Amino acid sequence: MALTIDQAKEAKKASIKLSALNTEVKNNALKEMGYLLKNKSREIFEANRTDVESSEKNKLALPLVKRLKFDEKKLLDVIEGIESLIKLPDPVGEILSSTELDKGLELYKVSCPIGVIGMIFESRPDALVQISSLCLKSGNSVLLKGGSEALNTNRVLGSIISEATEKAGITKGWIQLLETRSDVNEMLKMDKYIDLIIPRGSNEFVKYIIDNSNIAVLGHADGICHVYIDKDADLEMAVKVAVDSKIQYVAVCNAAETFLIHEKIASEILPRLKENLEKHKVEIRGCENTGKLINVKEATEKDWRAEYLDYIVSIKIVKSTDEAIDHINTFGSGHTDSIVTSNKETANQFMDLVDSANVFWNCSTRFSDGFKYGLGAEVGISTNKIHARGPVGLEGLVIYKWKLIGNGNIVDDYASGKNHFIHKKLNIK
Repeated sequence: MALTIDQAKEAKKASIKLSALNTEVKNNALKEMGYLLKNKSREIFEANRTDVESSEKNKLALPLVKRLKFDEKKLLDVIEGIESLIKLPDPVGEILSSTELDKGLELYKVSCPIGVIGMIFESRPDALVQISSLCLKSGNSVLLKGGSEALNTNRVLGSIISEATEKAGITKGWIQLLETRSDVNEMLKMDKYIDLIIPRGSNEFVKYIIDNSNIAVLGHADGICHVYIDKDADLEMAVKVAVDSKIQYVAVCNAAETFLIHEKIASEILPRLKENLEKHKVEIRGCENTGKLINVKEATEKDWRAEYLDYIVSIKIVKSTDEAIDHINTFGSGHTDSIVTSNKETANQFMDLVDSANVFWNCSTRFSDGFKYGLGAEVGISTNKIHARGPVGLEGLVIYKWKLIGNGNIVDDYASGKNHFIHKKLNIK
């Protein structure tokens, strides 16, 4: 059965109640979530084993199977994420600015939850825990549509989270698990009840969501990330950063897919890179000039636009930093790009001109992550240029409202010239 209006209404009503909850209640609910997840770990692992075995039997792509696995380490990671989230300040009710419009007439800009979040993701069951815990702390209801390959794991996790939060006094219906493809199409029609959709998937899928709904969409499609090794790079550092960016976890959106190498150090660094990458069984695809220096498979333009999510990397030799920047802005996805150089001026040029949500200097692209940024966790990486950009944590799940406090004030007094606005900024306490 597809998502119904009644379910959406229930989520909307729950979001109103959530928006007014105090921090202690939300933190207690998060504590209960962590406790119950740990207490019911065997149930989670059994469900996940079923999903993984089914996916392997159906020959699901290996990167997806890898992301699907929910083991002891993943459990500890999500619990650690919940614990770090508890320690973070409540993003709701913060006074962002205050202005005295006139004596006795004060205007406040105050943070508040967005409302109902529709979240569509694939393969990673740990994302379900991260998303729901972030939505709870930020006071939002959430409709979660995971991939069919993780159905059993998601059911168990959703049930545990519902049980834990209801026990802690959170309104029933704030979290709902959707399971069918038709749920997505129904979700897209419910702009009256759903305030924001965050899709995680292919470019084509995200474009489909945007084109078929009036609901605001936040997120990213591909993660085509680059490491540019400049002529002034420390070569040992460059190899270390590039290899980590590629292989530390290949099946995620912040893994590097293309290395750009300055021509002046190409002959020296390429053999080192090749040696280190081949230790991890990484297939290298290179441009014509790369092929003249090391034995690689020839890259095509399709490779520059590829998100492999696998042990494959493309390499291109460039003549300048300007060419590297132009390549990234042409073929990249605006996600995460890094430069390795000892030249501060070059680094600043790169970080200013690369049009991506995350730009790094002398460090791995794998740092592009909400938990690593200290955001507690993330619902995803946004390549949008409005509201939220980069890893979307608590701050990306709140908006604001204007609160005006007066004492019988009327506009006619100002229109007639009797009173005058003073627009004095007030100190935020």
